[in-house]
Amino acid sequence: MFYFQFCKIVPLTYSTRSVYQTDISVNEQEIDNDSDAKQERGQTLFWRRKMRTLHNHLDVDKDGVISYDDFILFEKRFSNLGHLTPEAKTEFKTILNEMWEEQWGEISSYNLICIEKYLGKMQHVLNDSALKRKCHHFLPFLFKAVDKDQSGEISQQEFQLFFQCLGLTRDDAIISFSHIDTNDDGKISFDEFITLGREFFLTEDPTKPSKYFWGPLVD
Repeated sequence: MFYFQFCKIVPLTYSTRSVYQTDISVNEQEIDNDSDAKQERGQTLFWRRKMRTLHNHLDVDKDGVISYDDFILFEKRFSNLGHLTPEAKTEFKTILNEMWEEQWGEISSYNLICIEKYLGKMQHVLNDSALKRKCHHFLPFLFKAVDKDQSGEISQQEFQLFFQCLGLTRDDAIISFSHIDTNDDGKISFDEFITLGREFFLTEDPTKPSKYFWGPLVD
């Protein structure tokens, strides 16, 4: 499970606004309306395929389950790029620890999250209006980690760093970037990054470009 409860975030800034700002201009009503409101969401094969893809990325050691050690490895991959401040690294680790304990319980090598458990938790998020508003709160750390020149925008080359941390290829990054850069300006802004990442969790519409955000979907 990869979403966060509200927490205080160290205010690192691009110009006058926090790079970790989590209030974004996203059309929540559009996302909420892309499936029948009377039916519990998260049952489509497409959405479940997206969540299996994310489970695969969080299972960093590829042993079939997500463990706390995987979370630490995930954080280190982004932190080791060298673009996060010491304060941001500390806050990133703190958020991961709090999220694990709140959602999965004890930090233990025996506390393992299989794919079905992960799918069940993410489906709960999808059907809970309060949790849906928080599911993107870890994304600003990923953005800052790959924004090498600290411009507040990610180029195709910087997006390749994002996919490098996910264990994906340069070609995977180029293909995904071409789909999510919908205005063809050659860059992804902070707001675009957060919106796309959030929409990946929430939409069941297979026509949305956000399906490319985390790379090729698993079969």
